[in-house]
Amino acid sequence: MTNDSFQDALAGSTIHLRRGVNLQVCHNSGRTPAIVFLHGGTGNRFNFRSQYEFAQSQGWEVLVYDLAGHGQSSPYPRYSIGRHCRDLQRLLYKLGISSPVLCCHSYGVPIGLEFAQHNCVSGFIAIAGGTHNLAPWWEIPLMKLMAWGGRYLYSLPGVQAISNFFSTSYRHSVMERFFAECPTPTDFQSYKALEIFWGYNFFTRHLLPQNLHIPALIITASLDPMFTHQMGNDLARHFVNGTHLHVTNAGHLVMAECPELINSTILKYLIGINTQTPLSSQISSL
Repeated sequence: MTNDSFQDALAGSTIHLRRGVNLQVCHNSGRTPAIVFLHGGTGNRFNFRSQYEFAQSQGWEVLVYDLAGHGQSSPYPRYSIGRHCRDLQRLLYKLGISSPVLCCHSYGVPIGLEFAQHNCVSGFIAIAGGTHNLAPWWEIPLMKLMAWGGRYLYSLPGVQAISNFFSTSYRHSVMERFFAECPTPTDFQSYKALEIFWGYNFFTRHLLPQNLHIPALIITASLDPMFTHQMGNDLARHFVNGTHLHVTNAGHLVMAECPELINSTILKYLIGINTQTPLSSQISSL
């Protein structure tokens, strides 16, 4: 699936993974370890456009795809984190990728954490997501309302624009393209797929966690109402080689709000993995 210069790098193609499961996948070869991007709930592969294109331009092998039930990928009859992990394992095997760096956003973080418990990974990047208490008090009733029919409001002219305006104070071109490619979904499956994360607690599932020795980069933002600075500190402490970057004046969509900062930090992290240089000596709260 090598893309030429005249084709959008994130156009991707459909991969038949197993019976009833087709995933929309973008993959480009390059230096290893490969970087695998996992988007969050109600998101899609375009959430990571800035990071995918940047890593590709730096010569790294990259993979991003729509999780089942999101974007252009087919839904599951029943959702579970385990199914997401097993299909990620199948996808990596099909593409010949071993021991990748997982770069995860929001509800993609639990999928990455669970995957790392049973598979070899070279590194772990968690953006605005963690191990537990991931759903603020207002999320579950709001998402249930969206699933029951509130989502159809977003088909009305202007509603998406109003929602986007209040989601962030950033108005630059990257943010505008993010909203154009990642609108609030109006399909039922995107909301049904969220339920597996409500009440998720990594440490009740794994009393003796594995693979927390891997180098980890935790990224939080000061205006994020869902994943706080303290939660980022707590997550970083669980990793032997954990580093926490806290970004001021950004929110839950920090990777699109501050793409240059996030991209440069990820690049330093990847270089640190290859040179075994601790990232904590290079960055601090910004």
